[in-house]
Amino acid sequence: MNLQVLLKAIQPVKISGSLDRDITAICYDSRKVVEGALFVALPGEKADGTEFIDSAIDRGAAAIVSEKPGLTTRAAAIEVLNARHALADLSAAYFRHPSQKIKVVGVTGTNGKTTTTFLIKHILDTDFLRCGLIGTVRYVVGERELPATRTTPESADVHELLWQMRSAGCKSCAMEVSSHALALDRVRGVEFDASVFTNLTQDHLDFHRTMDAYFETKASLFTGLRDQKKKKGRAIINSDDRHGEKLADRLSRDMEVITFGVGRDAQFRAGDVKMDFAGTTFQLMAVGKNYLVRMPLIGMFNVYNSLAAIATAHALGVSVRKAVQSLAVAPAVPGRLQAIVAQKPFRVFVDYAHSDDALTNVLRTLRELNPARIIVVFGCGGNRDRAKRPKMAAAVDALADHAIVTSDNPRKEDPIAIIEDIKPGFRRLRPDCVPDRKEAIYHAIAMAQPRDIILLAGKGHETYQEFADSTVPFDDAAIAASALSSRSEIEPPPPRLPRENREERRP
Repeated sequence: MNLQVLLKAIQPVKISGSLDRDITAICYDSRKVVEGALFVALPGEKADGTEFIDSAIDRGAAAIVSEKPGLTTRAAAIEVLNARHALADLSAAYFRHPSQKIKVVGVTGTNGKTTTTFLIKHILDTDFLRCGLIGTVRYVVGERELPATRTTPESADVHELLWQMRSAGCKSCAMEVSSHALALDRVRGVEFDASVFTNLTQDHLDFHRTMDAYFETKASLFTGLRDQKKKKGRAIINSDDRHGEKLADRLSRDMEVITFGVGRDAQFRAGDVKMDFAGTTFQLMAVGKNYLVRMPLIGMFNVYNSLAAIATAHALGVSVRKAVQSLAVAPAVPGRLQAIVAQKPFRVFVDYAHSDDALTNVLRTLRELNPARIIVVFGCGGNRDRAKRPKMAAAVDALADHAIVTSDNPRKEDPIAIIEDIKPGFRRLRPDCVPDRKEAIYHAIAMAQPRDIILLAGKGHETYQEFADSTVPFDDAAIAASALSSRSEIEPPPPRLPRENREERRP
């Protein structure tokens, strides 16, 4: 695309150099610059993109976009007020506004984004609205699966992925939209047919500082629907969540709001929920009719995720009946209450739960399966919100029978110091502290007895562990499978006291 034509998408402050040149790519990473590329120098917390302008030009960049003037005379230089806005607007124009040409769903919230997007993709695929996926676990473009670099990538990548999806024959896309992505304008220029709010609980306060700021960042995905040029987006909101109720009230005057939940005023409402190891069933009341929903996923939180998916699919034109039928064969989501299959008289699950609310939801679900004991292995990420560490311990203390505190992704923090931050949240349990995560998983499996459930929480689908100076391969599911295969047959457990004689759990 000609640079002069491309720059019509933004309002530059100043331009230096010739604009009569063809742009072959838009890049924000100097290492990926190709001959004829336009390089956008993004400001960052760890590094400033302007430091890499010379490197980008050496690699063949034909033009540079930055917020600072006079940084080069070796290429066309475009000064802008906001480099992130420029990256998004230029990328949307370069890829010819792909979000305007397929149906796009954005899902935001503290918990449930990944499963909800997987379910939406599954339903839309079933209805022949071939659906791409952008999210924490992977990106899916037609038949291709790509490793996810971020839950929501940079705006240039988002627009390119949407363009690739359309080129691959996709008619829709389900996208996780993180709060970081909203704060950093990564979905600027994307036009959504529907935006979904799952819930809001404490997380990422190291970035947002306050819950009010966190909520307002999430809300921007919905208020942005009013400014779309081509689409009239719908808001799909969990009305049982107090932040969702607040958001629905705010939006109802300006756009169509569709609510879901178990409360009697929800438009897509679940009742008579039943679950076991095989899955969950519930009665769905929606659009004036009742439906029996059966799905192989377990947990009340998955009832909410499925309600969000059904409501969203219906908003995009899929019949409720077809959406319900497709959920009967819904796929398992990696790292989301993922069962590790083994011929043992106890069960092991891997889950991404890394907040106190997510842990509470998962543990309540497992408690409903009536295990003998619940053993939880968990830790907290380093260089992240420290305030939630004792809260996560309190959630485990209230609902588990034994806790093993270990490392998550320590990053640049001392793993022992993180564990010390966690421990004050325990009141009833006396946790085992095993900093080495592999050793902690083996320890949990070695102590398991018949009808126990082991929950490995925090890392879910991740296949790595981050330390101060390295990132090493680490997969909870693979480690658990290895520990299970190496464990010898179980000795008969000692007799158990009747439930009424055991120590009562806190409600």
